Amino acid sequence: MEQFDYVIVGGGTAACVLANRLTASGRLSVLMLEAGGEPKSMWIKIPAGFTKLLNDPVYNWRFETEPEDNTLGRKIAIPRGKGLGGSSLINGMIYVHGQPEDYDHWARLGATGWSAQDVAPYFKKMETYLPGDEMRGKNGPMHIHQVSERYPLAHALLQAAAQDGQPLTNDYNGRTQEGFGYYQVAQKDGQRWSVVEGYLKPVRQRKNLTVRTGAMVTKVNVTEGVCDGVTYRTASGTFTVRAHREVILSAGAVQTPQLLELSGIGDPALLQRLGIELVCAAPRVGENYIDHFATRMNWRVKNTQTLNELAQGWRVGVAALQYFIRRKGLLTLGTGLVHGFVKTQPHMPTPDVQYFFMHASYANAAIRKLDNAPGMTIGVAGLRPTSQGSIHSKTKDPTQGPAIRPNFLATAEDRQTLIDGMKIARKIVGQPALSNYIDFEMSPGPGVQTDEQWLEFGRANGQTIYHPIGTCRMGSDAQAVVDVRLRFKGLRGLRIVDASVMPAMVSGNTQSPVMMVAERAADFILEDAAKA
Repeated sequence: MEQFDYVIVGGGTAACVLANRLTASGRLSVLMLEAGGEPKSMWIKIPAGFTKLLNDPVYNWRFETEPEDNTLGRKIAIPRGKGLGGSSLINGMIYVHGQPEDYDHWARLGATGWSAQDVAPYFKKMETYLPGDEMRGKNGPMHIHQVSERYPLAHALLQAAAQDGQPLTNDYNGRTQEGFGYYQVAQKDGQRWSVVEGYLKPVRQRKNLTVRTGAMVTKVNVTEGVCDGVTYRTASGTFTVRAHREVILSAGAVQTPQLLELSGIGDPALLQRLGIELVCAAPRVGENYIDHFATRMNWRVKNTQTLNELAQGWRVGVAALQYFIRRKGLLTLGTGLVHGFVKTQPHMPTPDVQYFFMHASYANAAIRKLDNAPGMTIGVAGLRPTSQGSIHSKTKDPTQGPAIRPNFLATAEDRQTLIDGMKIARKIVGQPALSNYIDFEMSPGPGVQTDEQWLEFGRANGQTIYHPIGTCRMGSDAQAVVDVRLRFKGLRGLRIVDASVMPAMVSGNTQSPVMMVAERAADFILEDAAKA
């Protein structure tokens, strides 16, 4: 039987960070097992290519939520990246640290050692953002750039925000998040910069690193209370591998709890219903699921060109030529052009809503199909949702997706935040700076005025923005799944390093915080290895 010091389950964002850091000394052997394949599609490097990959089963697990009353019985897409690089292959590349208060909140919840002061050096370590001040990293593996394209409609939106009394900011990852400006994205020279580019490719040839794709882990193996390996399937058969030191689960907030349950680690009652033998009772596995829920408000515009026209017909050829010659133009765009981090109430200490502006509107937002006529969109998301759901296995079959029940908009706080965020977006668009461009509001439309109408629009049209966290929460209390060094409670030799360990939502997109968690976890793992 093969044996490695560490077996990493998954090949996504956190896994690539760990593979890099744990093999740096050359003394520790690491095996990474990824169920998907190598990132070969030409669309991966082209930022706008995310629209081609978001529904591609080769690169997306294409999970869906269970129908729930809170969202009027709709199934909502939960994209998760598949293949080396994980979701960093298919996401919108938006790069947000979150607010310092987010991590101080983690510490207050029992994640001691994860305060803003504790995590700040890791954000700095992992990034290269040259325009930033001394708070920003200058030599990290991830290249971060402010969106370079500029459009009249985006400039007008920034002016309208200022007219509404909103501050403008050039670096929301700097000293303060609040305000409007252009998004920062994980790109280099106009191309997507995934964790594969930043962390994995530079170390792929290390002799102590083994990477296997097309390898779906089906079970975490436990012997007398010690996690000592995994079983995985490939096209060639089923194999078992031993971990001399630790198994590290980095399969993400959706699949990590599912794999634990399939291995007999979870809520005893659930496992009994599934016919899975209990190995370790852990009732909170799969609980505490939190995600960002967003609505998309759309306006028909005039007197300018938008992506709706520029990305169709012969103009696509022009855009492609511009991109391949100069790495410029609309093919460098992801899911957000202009950001807004706003307070829905003046007394709030920090922003509680995030805006995503694009000079485009969608006939079908779920598949990113553009309208034929000029339009613009403002996505509205509550930053720190308090509604919690769950992710649990439905069957013993590891190829079947789990039951995802997000419980969106369950709390009055989440409902009011979304309502107020939409109202403020409408007010900003109504400012004089945009009057020459706005034709009319398409959705929700001027007929929506009361809180009840705003909420109904949200329930009927809102989507996740693909930031699942929390399903194996870390903490120092008895209900936490992992401790503050991310070691599984109840078993030795098992650690979890991915978004599932986050105890509460961060204020923004989650790729950057996941990388931070992995960087910090790598230090924990190496420190523990040195003591062994």
